[in-house]
Amino acid sequence: MMAPRSATWRREDSRLIEDFLLAPFALGFMRRALAGCLALSVAGPPLGVFLVLRRMSLMSDVLQHGILPGIAIGAAVAGFSLIAMGLGGIAAGLVVALLAGWLSRVTGGREDSQLAGIYLLALALGVMIVSTQRSVDLAHLLFGNVLAVDDAALFAMAGVTTITLPVLAVIWRPLIMESIDPHFLASLGGRGGIWHLAFMALVVVCVVSGFVALGTLMSVGLMMLPAVAARHVSVSLGGQVRAAVGLAVFSSYAGLLLSYHADLPTGPAIILTAGAAWLLLILAGPRDSLLQRVLHRPHFVR
Repeated sequence: MMAPRSATWRREDSRLIEDFLLAPFALGFMRRALAGCLALSVAGPPLGVFLVLRRMSLMSDVLQHGILPGIAIGAAVAGFSLIAMGLGGIAAGLVVALLAGWLSRVTGGREDSQLAGIYLLALALGVMIVSTQRSVDLAHLLFGNVLAVDDAALFAMAGVTTITLPVLAVIWRPLIMESIDPHFLASLGGRGGIWHLAFMALVVVCVVSGFVALGTLMSVGLMMLPAVAARHVSVSLGGQVRAAVGLAVFSSYAGLLLSYHADLPTGPAIILTAGAAWLLLILAGPRDSLLQRVLHRPHFVR
Protein backbone atom coordinates (compact mmCIF):
# COMPACT_ATOMS: atom_id res chain seq x y z
CA MET A 1 0.00 0.00 0.00
CA MET A 2 1.41 3.35 -1.10
CA ALA A 3 1.83 6.18 1.40
CA PRO A 4 -0.49 9.14 0.97
CA ARG A 5 0.87 11.84 -1.35
CA SER A 6 0.61 14.47 1.40
CA ALA A 7 2.85 12.38 3.68
CA THR A 8 5.41 12.02 0.89
CA TRP A 9 5.39 15.77 0.33
CA ARG A 10 5.88 16.39 4.03
CA ARG A 11 8.90 14.06 4.10
CA GLU A 12 10.38 15.74 1.02
CA ASP A 13 9.79 19.22 2.48
CA SER A 14 11.38 18.13 5.76
CA ARG A 15 14.38 16.74 3.88
CA LEU A 16 14.77 19.97 1.87
CA ILE A 17 14.62 22.09 5.02
CA GLU A 18 17.15 19.84 6.73
CA ASP A 19 19.48 20.01 3.73
CA PHE A 20 19.23 23.80 3.69
CA LEU A 21 19.61 24.46 7.42
CA LEU A 22 21.82 21.63 8.70
CA ALA A 23 23.64 19.89 5.85
CA PRO A 24 26.27 22.64 5.38
CA PHE A 25 27.46 22.10 8.94
CA ALA A 26 28.28 18.47 8.25
CA LEU A 27 31.48 19.92 6.80
CA GLY A 28 34.28 20.39 9.28
CA PHE A 29 35.31 23.87 8.15
CA MET A 30 31.70 25.09 8.43
CA ARG A 31 31.43 23.74 11.98
CA ARG A 32 34.65 25.48 12.99
CA ALA A 33 33.51 28.71 11.35
CA LEU A 34 30.18 28.52 13.20
CA ALA A 35 31.83 27.76 16.53
CA GLY A 36 34.26 30.65 16.12
CA CYS A 37 31.53 33.10 15.17
CA LEU A 38 29.38 31.96 18.09
CA ALA A 39 32.31 32.61 20.45
CA LEU A 40 32.63 36.13 19.03
CA SER A 41 28.85 36.56 19.26
CA VAL A 42 28.86 35.85 22.99
CA ALA A 43 31.89 37.98 23.92
CA GLY A 44 31.65 41.02 21.63
CA PRO A 45 28.05 42.33 21.76
CA PRO A 46 27.97 42.93 25.57
CA LEU A 47 31.04 45.14 25.15
CA GLY A 48 29.33 46.83 22.21
CA VAL A 49 26.31 47.65 24.38
CA PHE A 50 28.62 49.39 26.88
CA LEU A 51 30.34 51.27 24.05
CA VAL A 52 26.93 52.55 22.95
CA LEU A 53 26.04 53.46 26.55
CA ARG A 54 29.32 55.37 26.95
CA ARG A 55 28.86 57.13 23.58
CA MET A 56 32.03 55.47 22.33
CA SER A 57 30.60 53.51 19.40
CA LEU A 58 33.23 54.79 17.00
CA MET A 59 35.98 53.72 19.40
CA SER A 60 35.64 50.19 18.06
CA ASP A 61 36.22 51.50 14.53
CA VAL A 62 39.33 53.31 15.72
CA LEU A 63 40.68 50.16 17.34
CA GLN A 64 40.09 47.96 14.31
CA HIS A 65 42.38 50.29 12.36
CA GLY A 66 44.74 50.84 15.28
CA ILE A 67 45.57 47.16 15.68
CA LEU A 68 46.69 46.77 12.06
CA PRO A 69 50.35 47.84 12.60
CA GLY A 70 50.78 45.35 15.45
CA ILE A 71 49.22 42.54 13.43
CA ALA A 72 51.32 43.47 10.41
CA ILE A 73 54.53 43.49 12.46
CA GLY A 74 53.64 40.11 13.97
CA ALA A 75 52.98 38.69 10.51
CA ALA A 76 56.21 40.18 9.14
CA VAL A 77 58.29 38.73 11.98
CA ALA A 78 56.72 35.30 12.37
CA GLY A 79 54.56 34.82 9.28
CA PHE A 80 50.91 34.01 9.81
CA SER A 81 51.50 32.98 13.41
CA LEU A 82 48.28 33.48 15.34
CA ILE A 83 50.16 34.10 18.58
CA ALA A 84 52.53 36.68 17.07
CA MET A 85 49.79 38.56 15.23
CA GLY A 86 47.48 38.42 18.23
CA LEU A 87 50.06 39.75 20.66
CA GLY A 88 51.07 42.45 18.19
CA GLY A 89 47.46 43.50 17.68
CA ILE A 90 46.74 43.63 21.42
CA ALA A 91 49.86 45.72 22.04
CA ALA A 92 49.01 48.13 19.22
CA GLY A 93 45.39 48.48 20.34
CA LEU A 94 46.38 49.24 23.91
CA VAL A 95 48.95 51.80 22.73
CA VAL A 96 46.33 53.56 20.59
CA ALA A 97 43.78 53.69 23.43
CA LEU A 98 46.26 54.79 26.09
CA LEU A 99 48.04 57.30 23.87
CA ALA A 100 44.78 58.99 22.88
CA GLY A 101 43.75 59.34 26.53
CA TRP A 102 47.16 60.69 27.52
CA LEU A 103 47.25 63.24 24.69
CA SER A 104 43.74 64.38 25.59
CA ARG A 105 44.79 65.06 29.20
CA VAL A 106 48.09 66.83 28.46
CA THR A 107 46.83 68.95 25.56
CA GLY A 108 43.29 69.64 26.78
CA GLY A 109 41.84 68.50 23.46
CA ARG A 110 38.91 66.19 22.96
CA GLU A 111 39.73 62.48 23.13
CA ASP A 112 37.81 61.72 19.94
CA SER A 113 39.95 64.12 17.92
CA GLN A 114 43.12 62.53 19.32
CA LEU A 115 41.76 59.09 18.42
CA ALA A 116 41.00 60.22 14.87
CA GLY A 117 44.55 61.41 14.33
CA ILE A 118 46.16 58.35 15.91
CA TYR A 119 44.09 55.77 14.06
CA LEU A 120 44.74 57.41 10.68
CA LEU A 121 48.47 57.27 11.37
CA ALA A 122 48.18 53.68 12.61
CA LEU A 123 46.22 52.62 9.51
CA ALA A 124 48.76 54.21 7.17
CA LEU A 125 51.65 52.64 9.10
CA GLY A 126 50.02 49.21 9.02
CA VAL A 127 49.38 49.36 5.26
CA MET A 128 52.96 50.50 4.67
CA ILE A 129 54.39 47.63 6.74
CA VAL A 130 52.24 45.08 4.94
CA SER A 131 53.16 46.53 1.52
CA THR A 132 56.85 46.02 2.22
CA GLN A 133 56.31 42.34 3.06
CA ARG A 134 55.50 40.34 -0.06
CA SER A 135 54.72 37.26 1.99
CA VAL A 136 51.88 39.03 3.84
CA ASP A 137 48.51 39.31 2.11
CA LEU A 138 46.89 42.67 2.92
CA ALA A 139 43.44 41.43 1.88
CA HIS A 140 43.68 38.55 4.35
CA LEU A 141 44.52 40.91 7.21
CA LEU A 142 41.82 43.43 6.28
CA PHE A 143 38.96 41.06 5.48
CA GLY A 144 39.85 37.72 7.09
CA ASN A 145 38.50 34.35 6.07
CA VAL A 146 35.87 32.74 8.28
CA LEU A 147 36.04 29.42 6.45
CA ALA A 148 39.79 29.20 7.08
CA VAL A 149 39.43 29.22 10.87
CA ASP A 150 41.59 26.37 12.16
CA ASP A 151 41.69 24.72 15.56
CA ALA A 152 44.26 27.19 16.93
CA ALA A 153 42.16 30.20 15.93
CA LEU A 154 39.05 28.54 17.31
CA PHE A 155 40.69 27.87 20.67
CA ALA A 156 41.94 31.48 20.75
CA MET A 157 38.44 32.88 20.16
CA ALA A 158 36.95 30.52 22.73
CA GLY A 159 39.68 31.49 25.19
CA VAL A 160 38.97 35.20 24.74
CA THR A 161 35.29 34.55 25.39
CA THR A 162 36.15 32.54 28.49
CA ILE A 163 38.22 35.44 29.83
CA THR A 164 35.95 38.30 28.74
CA LEU A 165 32.69 37.18 30.30
CA PRO A 166 33.96 36.62 33.88
CA VAL A 167 35.97 39.86 33.84
CA LEU A 168 32.96 41.79 32.54
CA ALA A 169 30.84 40.24 35.29
CA VAL A 170 33.34 41.43 37.92
CA ILE A 171 33.49 45.01 36.65
CA TRP A 172 29.80 45.19 35.67
CA ARG A 173 28.47 47.43 38.48
CA PRO A 174 31.37 49.90 38.73
CA LEU A 175 31.49 50.09 34.94
CA ILE A 176 27.81 51.04 34.82
CA MET A 177 28.36 53.74 37.43
CA GLU A 178 31.45 55.02 35.62
CA SER A 179 29.54 55.06 32.33
CA ILE A 180 26.47 56.91 33.64
CA ASP A 181 27.92 59.28 36.28
CA PRO A 182 31.72 59.18 36.65
CA HIS A 183 31.69 62.18 39.01
CA PHE A 184 29.39 60.35 41.43
CA LEU A 185 31.68 57.32 41.34
CA ALA A 186 34.66 59.56 42.05
CA SER A 187 32.83 61.13 45.01
CA LEU A 188 32.46 57.65 46.49
CA GLY A 189 36.19 57.06 46.18
CA GLY A 190 35.87 54.79 43.17
CA ARG A 191 38.70 54.81 40.67
CA GLY A 192 36.89 55.20 37.39
CA GLY A 193 40.13 55.11 35.40
CA ILE A 194 40.79 51.52 36.47
CA TRP A 195 37.41 50.31 35.24
CA HIS A 196 37.80 52.30 32.02
CA LEU A 197 41.19 50.73 31.31
CA ALA A 198 39.92 47.23 32.13
CA PHE A 199 36.98 47.74 29.81
CA MET A 200 39.16 49.07 26.98
CA ALA A 201 41.50 46.10 27.40
CA LEU A 202 38.55 43.73 26.93
CA VAL A 203 37.46 45.61 23.80
CA VAL A 204 40.96 45.43 22.33
CA VAL A 205 41.25 41.70 23.03
CA CYS A 206 37.86 41.00 21.44
CA VAL A 207 38.65 43.08 18.35
CA VAL A 208 41.94 41.24 17.91
CA SER A 209 40.33 37.83 18.42
CA GLY A 210 37.92 38.50 15.56
CA PHE A 211 40.45 39.58 12.94
CA VAL A 212 41.30 35.99 11.91
CA ALA A 213 37.69 35.29 10.99
CA LEU A 214 36.41 38.70 9.88
CA GLY A 215 39.56 40.76 9.31
CA THR A 216 40.52 44.04 10.92
CA LEU A 217 38.00 46.03 8.86
CA MET A 218 34.97 43.96 9.87
CA SER A 219 35.90 42.40 13.21
CA VAL A 220 33.86 45.01 15.07
CA GLY A 221 30.79 44.47 12.91
CA LEU A 222 29.62 41.52 14.97
CA MET A 223 30.31 43.54 18.11
CA MET A 224 28.57 46.82 17.22
CA LEU A 225 25.69 46.12 14.83
CA PRO A 226 23.80 43.81 17.24
CA ALA A 227 24.55 46.24 20.10
CA VAL A 228 23.13 49.18 18.15
CA ALA A 229 20.11 47.13 17.10
CA ALA A 230 19.43 45.96 20.66
CA ARG A 231 18.30 49.43 21.78
CA HIS A 232 15.23 48.88 19.60
CA VAL A 233 14.40 45.71 21.55
CA SER A 234 14.80 46.55 25.25
CA VAL A 235 15.16 49.61 27.48
CA SER A 236 17.18 47.89 30.20
CA LEU A 237 20.92 47.29 29.94
CA GLY A 238 20.57 43.58 30.72
CA GLY A 239 17.82 43.22 28.12
CA GLN A 240 19.95 44.94 25.51
CA VAL A 241 22.89 42.63 26.25
CA ARG A 242 20.69 39.55 25.87
CA ALA A 243 19.13 40.89 22.67
CA ALA A 244 22.54 41.82 21.22
CA VAL A 245 23.94 38.35 21.87
CA GLY A 246 20.84 36.73 20.34
CA LEU A 247 21.05 38.93 17.24
CA ALA A 248 24.76 38.18 16.85
CA VAL A 249 24.18 34.42 17.14
CA PHE A 250 21.40 34.60 14.56
CA SER A 251 23.53 36.72 12.21
CA SER A 252 26.42 34.27 12.46
CA TYR A 253 24.26 31.25 11.65
CA ALA A 254 22.17 32.92 8.94
CA GLY A 255 25.21 34.63 7.40
CA LEU A 256 27.08 31.34 7.11
CA LEU A 257 24.06 29.73 5.44
CA LEU A 258 23.73 32.67 3.04
CA SER A 259 27.41 32.46 2.19
CA TYR A 260 27.29 28.70 1.61
CA HIS A 261 24.14 28.54 -0.52
CA ALA A 262 24.64 31.78 -2.48
CA ASP A 263 28.43 31.37 -2.86
CA LEU A 264 29.16 34.76 -1.27
CA PRO A 265 32.13 35.97 0.84
CA THR A 266 31.46 34.72 4.34
CA GLY A 267 32.57 37.68 6.46
CA PRO A 268 30.54 40.28 4.53
CA ALA A 269 27.54 37.92 4.46
CA ILE A 270 27.56 37.72 8.28
CA ILE A 271 27.94 41.49 8.70
CA LEU A 272 25.25 42.24 6.11
CA THR A 273 22.89 39.83 7.88
CA ALA A 274 23.48 41.71 11.14
CA GLY A 275 22.92 44.97 9.28
CA ALA A 276 19.66 43.69 7.82
CA ALA A 277 18.45 42.77 11.32
CA TRP A 278 19.35 46.27 12.53
CA LEU A 279 17.45 47.93 9.66
CA LEU A 280 14.43 45.71 10.28
CA LEU A 281 14.37 46.70 13.96
CA ILE A 282 14.70 50.37 13.00
CA LEU A 283 11.61 49.97 10.85
CA ALA A 284 9.44 47.76 13.07
CA GLY A 285 11.19 47.03 16.36
CA PRO A 286 9.26 47.04 19.63
CA ARG A 287 11.06 50.17 20.91
CA ASP A 288 11.90 53.51 19.24
CA SER A 289 11.21 52.19 15.75
CA LEU A 290 9.60 54.10 12.90
CA LEU A 291 6.49 51.93 13.19
CA GLN A 292 6.18 52.68 16.91
CA ARG A 293 6.43 56.39 16.25
CA VAL A 294 3.67 56.21 13.65
CA LEU A 295 1.38 54.14 15.89
CA HIS A 296 1.93 56.36 18.93
CA ARG A 297 1.83 59.70 17.12
CA PRO A 298 -0.41 62.08 19.10
CA HIS A 299 -3.64 63.04 17.40
CA PHE A 300 -4.95 66.53 18.02
CA VAL A 301 -8.68 67.05 17.89
CA ARG A 302 -10.01 70.52 17.13
